[in-house]
Amino acid sequence: MISGLKTRLDAILLGLALLLSAASPAWAFDLSELMSQLARQKSGEAGFVEQRFVRGVDGPLNSAGTLSFTAPDKLARKTVTPRPESMMVDGNTLTLSRAGRTRTLTLDSMPELQGMVDALRGTLMGDSKLLQQHFRTELAGSPANWTLDLKPLDERLASQVKSVRLSGRQGQVLGVEMEFIGGDRSVMTITPKASS
Repeated sequence: MISGLKTRLDAILLGLALLLSAASPAWAFDLSELMSQLARQKSGEAGFVEQRFVRGVDGPLNSAGTLSFTAPDKLARKTVTPRPESMMVDGNTLTLSRAGRTRTLTLDSMPELQGMVDALRGTLMGDSKLLQQHFRTELAGSPANWTLDLKPLDERLASQVKSVRLSGRQGQVLGVEMEFIGGDRSVMTITPKASS
């Protein structure tokens, strides 16, 4: 009788294991699924509003403007308020413009800056390998409401940035929060522009 009960229990457990393993892909939302959704969008434009919280300054510092991305490696941020400035990344070249002055740098000359740029480009391209070169990744949520936490691996980047949290829906990034060493943080809300 005990051996018959054990056999039935084993059969039930095996059946449950098979049922769960067959059902889990439909329920699973993992990094590869998110990256696949993000990679479908090869370019885009969005508006942004950013609040930067700086220790010793009352209230947030606000800025607003536009973001654009063209796969595989073009990224632009144009700030309109409080003053016009721009940051353009094309491949390994970063160009900063403000008040009529322009400065050009190569990203590989500043690994910590390259890590931050690659956090955004890697996410927008759906390139988990690029992200994981610089960060430990942790995804939470569902396709309808996800967050991707990035913790720096590189010591130089980790000495400046505590964490980056990207959030979104399906294949769209709708928010970027950065927490810096020393307590400063930045919260950016992104509003994608409709495709024409």
